[in-house]
Amino acid sequence: MGNKEYKPTIAQLRTFVTVAEQKHFVSAANKLGISQPSLSQALAALESGLGIQLIERSTRRVIVTPIGEQLLPFAKATLEAADAFVAHSRGAGGELAGPLNIGIIPTVAPYILPTLLTLIAEEFPELEPRIVENQTENLLQRLRDGHIDVAVLATPTGATGVTEIPLYDEAFAVVTNPDNPLAGRGDLTLDALRDLELLLLDDGHCLRDQIVELCQLADVDRSPGAQSATRAASLTTVVQLVVAGLGSTLVPMSAVATECTRPGIAVSAFADGVEAKRTVGLVMRSSSRRQQEFARLGELITRAFEKATEASVALLPR
Repeated sequence: MGNKEYKPTIAQLRTFVTVAEQKHFVSAANKLGISQPSLSQALAALESGLGIQLIERSTRRVIVTPIGEQLLPFAKATLEAADAFVAHSRGAGGELAGPLNIGIIPTVAPYILPTLLTLIAEEFPELEPRIVENQTENLLQRLRDGHIDVAVLATPTGATGVTEIPLYDEAFAVVTNPDNPLAGRGDLTLDALRDLELLLLDDGHCLRDQIVELCQLADVDRSPGAQSATRAASLTTVVQLVVAGLGSTLVPMSAVATECTRPGIAVSAFADGVEAKRTVGLVMRSSSRRQQEFARLGELITRAFEKATEASVALLPR
């Protein structure tokens, strides 16, 4: 039976959460920067104080007990509240300050980060941004596990347990070889997608899914059997494939100035009113108490996008 007067420490709760996430004592100790005996002692003290077993230990594996699984979300929420307390204390009036782990998808990160990091340094000098670039599902999982604080994703994600703040709508441009009949036009409709051999990013990239949805609206067959065997893990590689004559692609507007100024590329635009775009938003845990702070970060992200788009729009056909 547990001690009714017992109050777990933040360090003990962090030990429990880290062991539960890592499923390995050595990995958990390394992540926390403590010795394995110290980690074991902290966990044992927590279990003894509560009078319950949170973690089953064996020579081969670590298992979170059923009661441990029930208590894990509460432990995470407590740690998040403690971290938010420290973060707020470091800033003036709740301004962004201290370490902040920001997840960003690969089709956004390279194009807004130069301006975004400059804006952060100028307007929130006490903030220490830590950038994690990854695909949407991986970032959502990291967000749920508490490994990142907030993420910049294409929204809506359809994920549960998160709050989303839409930041901006971003149009797509069509990228082809200069000799393509659609090259350099500014009046394209979705029907134009029927005339293109589209190159897509690999599975897991939300940009791939967005282009497939546009193809479906245009009644273009992008079923697995109709897709090219050519796959790419980055937008830069896809554009290089266009240069090589392997097909065409759609590029977010913020990426045009960076990716589409090389020889062998022609940029076309959809006509006004054509719904060929994506929405990018800021995603955070619904349990987070830092939504007001993150909204300020979202304002900087939108400004960084607008700056990237200015240079891209200048390359579009008039």
